[in-house]
Amino acid sequence: MAFIDRIRHCNSFDRARVIPLWAGPHRIGWLRHDNAAILARFDTVFETTPDKARLLVEGDCDTASKKVDEVVDALVAERRVPKWRNETFDVAPRWGQKPILRLDRGAVPFFGVRAYGVHLNGYRRDGDDFSLWIGRRAPNKQVAPGKLDNIVAGGIGNGYGAAATLAKEAEEEAAIPASMIARAVAAGGLTYRMETKNGIRDDVMFVYDLEVPAGFTPSNSDGEIAGFELMPLADILERIRTTTGFKFNVNLVILDFAVRHGVLKPDDPDYLDVATGLHRPLD
Repeated sequence: MAFIDRIRHCNSFDRARVIPLWAGPHRIGWLRHDNAAILARFDTVFETTPDKARLLVEGDCDTASKKVDEVVDALVAERRVPKWRNETFDVAPRWGQKPILRLDRGAVPFFGVRAYGVHLNGYRRDGDDFSLWIGRRAPNKQVAPGKLDNIVAGGIGNGYGAAATLAKEAEEEAAIPASMIARAVAAGGLTYRMETKNGIRDDVMFVYDLEVPAGFTPSNSDGEIAGFELMPLADILERIRTTTGFKFNVNLVILDFAVRHGVLKPDDPDYLDVATGLHRPLD
């Protein structure tokens, strides 16, 4: 396998299989055709046509959230979407803008709305060699159970920003103290859009790097990570190239780290595909 195959896997979005979901003048999601057909039943909340769908609810964020959540509850009852995270995401036209509504995290792919998260590369350096702390996801996780993961990663829920989410997840997932996580360096944003069982993931990952002191060993307290291992980056890249051991989007984060730190070099046949393929334009 080539590194570009990992990037292509995360960009399996096919425009022909979806219609845009609008709220006023803003596109806020991508509805797969089968999901749009289901929403047609809820015609006091959504209007659907063969080429687009529209949120009909007028009013503030709380009003829109309540009406859409009633639809989500009906979809959960029909087992069309999960509602298990007890967490909502802001749905807004662009990052940092006022939210139009809050949506249960489990329903985000059904509506194809953009979701944001943070990922942390916790690394150690020995000369020119890097090692990364890698977590193994708990076997009861609904997404990618048992797969390898970054030391810290999490979605940005309603009411949180990127830095606040990073600090919260760092403490819960890896017992990284506030004094240490404050040294994390923002290193960019990665984008991808993929089709999943429930709909479309339209994701932005804010990436951070943190050089972890030699005496630190992460430990998990929220039950989401089964354990941690410090792995040489060269071995990690070989696993990414030859296995499916890592969670799908974590592959992108680590490849980005390898490019930015000069470990994956221009002479590598995959270099240009990786360097250009990690940043899907936002639209």
